[in-house]
Amino acid sequence: MKAKKALKRLTEVETLLTDVIDRYTGVERDMRELLHDAKASVVRAKKTVNVKASARAAKPPVKAVNSESPSTAEARKKPSPSAKRRPPQAERKGIGAVADRALSKTAV
Repeated sequence: MKAKKALKRLTEVETLLTDVIDRYTGVERDMRELLHDAKASVVRAKKTVNVKASARAAKPPVKAVNSESPSTAEARKKPSPSAKRRPPQAERKGIGAVADRALSKTAV
């Protein structure tokens, strides 16, 4: 679950517990203690989620390095490995190296 959604739900739970505690002030002391403990644990959970979310947001995203992309003009001029494996007669006759049949002419 994302931190923002978790914080939203925990805030909702905290308000519900506060309403229950306010409505039932005349209830036994044990019940009030349980409700207050539950509210305290929800507050602690909110703090924990908030700290973890802020720690994640502080890190800048890591940029992926694409090692296969050509970085220089020379590298872009070189034929690809699959083009190197094609037989030379396939290039001249217009035969696809994979299908062993003539390539279709779509746009002239």
